[in-house]
Amino acid sequence: MIRCAEVGDASRIAEILVFTKRMNYRRIFRNDKVSFGEIQVYPIAREYMENPKQLEGVWVYDDEFVKGMLHIAGDRIEELYVDCFFENRGIGGELLAFAIKKNCRYLWVLEKNGDARRFYERNGFSPTGERRLEEGTTEYVVELKWQGKT
Repeated sequence: MIRCAEVGDASRIAEILVFTKRMNYRRIFRNDKVSFGEIQVYPIAREYMENPKQLEGVWVYDDEFVKGMLHIAGDRIEELYVDCFFENRGIGGELLAFAIKKNCRYLWVLEKNGDARRFYERNGFSPTGERRLEEGTTEYVVELKWQGKT
């Protein structure tokens, strides 16, 4: 089931964010200081617990426990992550379909994150031609727009 995130979900959301980002972004950014030093579960979870307004627009996929998360802002998907232990089970697709039903039509994805780009493109998203540097890095993100399933 997909539901609004609650303060009690903070640690699972933080775990998913940290470990999925490490698994997917470390090979792109090659910065262990960030991957293992700056990105930590406890500070992220604490931030959600101390500032619950940050959970506005955050949804979780809950099947006995939280296995994935989705952050929506307006017509954009800001974040969509599935715990790496539960990948390839349709959770990401369900979260994406949920976002589309909520009228999300745009997202940014790291240009070098081929797995994520293929996932979004298989699910009806196409590049808009917009490309920009990811803030504070030398890597580019590309904008994708939902065109409908092909």
